[in-house]
Amino acid sequence: TGSFKVIFLHRAQVWTLAQRKVTTWSPVGAAFNSKPQRRLDVFQDNVGLFGVPELSSPAGFEVATKRALKDTQLLVDKTCHSPPGAATVEYFDQLSDGLCKVADLADFVKVAHPDPLFREAAEKTCIEIGTVVEKLNTNVELSTSLKDLLNSPDILNQLDHDTRRVAELFMFDFEISGIHLEEKLRKEAVALHVKLLDLNNEFLMGSHLPNRIAKSAIPEHLHLHFAKEGSFIQIGGLHADSPDDLLREIAYRIFLYPNGQMLDCLEELLKCRNKLAKLVGYESYAHRALKGTMAKSPTVMDFLELLTDKLKDNPTAPLTVLPICGCRFNIEPSLYSPYFSLGACMEGLNNLFSQLFGVSLMSDQPSAGEVWSEDVRKLAVVHETEGLLGYIYCDFFHRTDKPHQDCHFTIRGGRRCQATGDYQLPVVVLMLSLPHPTKSAPTLLTPGMMENLFHEMGHAMHSMLGRTRYQHVTGTRCATDFAEVPSILMEYFANDYRVVSQFARHYQTGQSLPQSMVARLCESKKVCGAADIQLQVFYAALDQVYHGEPQNRSTTELLKDKQHQFYGLPYTPSTAWQLRFSHLIGYGAKYYSYLMSRAVASMVWKQCFLKDPLNRDMGERYRREMLAHGGAKEPMLMVEGMLQRRPTMEELVDALVSDLNPNFETFIMDSES
Repeated sequence: TGSFKVIFLHRAQVWTLAQRKVTTWSPVGAAFNSKPQRRLDVFQDNVGLFGVPELSSPAGFEVATKRALKDTQLLVDKTCHSPPGAATVEYFDQLSDGLCKVADLADFVKVAHPDPLFREAAEKTCIEIGTVVEKLNTNVELSTSLKDLLNSPDILNQLDHDTRRVAELFMFDFEISGIHLEEKLRKEAVALHVKLLDLNNEFLMGSHLPNRIAKSAIPEHLHLHFAKEGSFIQIGGLHADSPDDLLREIAYRIFLYPNGQMLDCLEELLKCRNKLAKLVGYESYAHRALKGTMAKSPTVMDFLELLTDKLKDNPTAPLTVLPICGCRFNIEPSLYSPYFSLGACMEGLNNLFSQLFGVSLMSDQPSAGEVWSEDVRKLAVVHETEGLLGYIYCDFFHRTDKPHQDCHFTIRGGRRCQATGDYQLPVVVLMLSLPHPTKSAPTLLTPGMMENLFHEMGHAMHSMLGRTRYQHVTGTRCATDFAEVPSILMEYFANDYRVVSQFARHYQTGQSLPQSMVARLCESKKVCGAADIQLQVFYAALDQVYHGEPQNRSTTELLKDKQHQFYGLPYTPSTAWQLRFSHLIGYGAKYYSYLMSRAVASMVWKQCFLKDPLNRDMGERYRREMLAHGGAKEPMLMVEGMLQRRPTMEELVDALVSDLNPNFETFIMDSES
């Protein structure tokens, strides 16, 4: 499976107090609770980013791109001139793999690399490969080779399940590009695709731009809270956490004030999406977007309406946003952070994966030029019998010009190489924005940061533990409403005392985090939980209506209607919140996915892990039924395999609502303490 260097720190004494109290960590814990030790070797060659030799300099992107495009053309010719069979699907997957290995890497580098020259080169690569992919999706000869396979029952019956499914998924990509249309309509579909790329970009950029107002229009004592631009003040957010009522109201009204150009952009974007969906044979854009998901067809509104009704009927989960939110329990983050050093949390993840899957996280020394910043850590993911499964690069610390968002990036997908029989190991990056360690303390995480770390590591293990034959369906390359299940399930582990007690130790004294503090933390999330879910329901419902059958009403009128139906707070006149709804671009008609994934994760947790969160047999079942397949299996079949029955819509809704029920033992524990 390949060789790797493991740095073992058998007994690391980290952050010693003057009183000589010492906390000792496992090798992986020590690696993250100390500054990385880079061995300086002047004779060591620069291996290039992620070990890709060409990427030792920005100019290497052009070399890598040219090579990928040359290989692509050779594979296209080979595919088009080969008889239909299993080899056809293998060629398609090689095509996908060759382009993705360059495009996915460039996609990451263009947002995360500190060197602007690398970012610019990566951006250029993304555009070049994106253009080629658009052309491939409208290549009639290429699609015909796949269609001949799918239209040959004798050949099709000889294919295994995964090969057949991957062939159908590739065909779906062709069909949504209008490949099956006559030439005139196909050109119209291509033109709509191009137009939508521009509209998506315009809306995404505009959704983040600040609005401005004359300084004289707002009280002078509030000016210091906003950026200034000559005689104007820029308002770039809602300031929702401010204790000042007037400040929040001004920010809300100005930031959400309608912009005529953006309203036109959104209207045109939705019209183009609907037109394209109908052109390629769907009732609406929502029907097209939901194909292959757990929801499958626009029954999403039934799910959202049932969830709304159940929330209203639950007396323990008030929908009103009360002023007590966060105050019922003492959950000041600074009380928790000393127990959640980054090393402790990584040790906790290592212990959890070891007990559930027989997998260890091992610190690996990057070679010269392999990482883009000195504070990036590299982990080898090693199974006790299968050996090396893949690599996780941990880009965890705040950096200037680095996006302030927690993300999982696939750099290279796993696949079985048919020619050699070897497995191409997956490579991913986890990106967080944590504070750097100080001279006196390691990086200390708030409870929210700790939960986010577990969430993102859920995505990473989905990528590592899958062993799909085809790269096109590796790891997180699956239905959107299934992709978040493994990551959300990790949040349940992060909030269970039996898991937390294994790693949450005070970085100075070694004292364990008291159970009562974990219980209070869990209960605090339920205080405004119903209101939070109902807000998500409103967003998801609005997304569905926007992408359903056109109603000849403005986007603002539809927003007012859905806000009245699904959310308790009234619409504020002269606002257009939808213009800040940037998720309409990446998650068009799929915003419901988070709620659906959470419902499934809740059912899996309660039925399979609540009794014993460290049960190895259940961990193996989870890997076998849900993590191993990526997108090679229907998502609901994976859920059915895990739960050993198909959940009903009512059961999914009940799982979400029951998460909000208070644990009265916590109230007793709280009063006693």
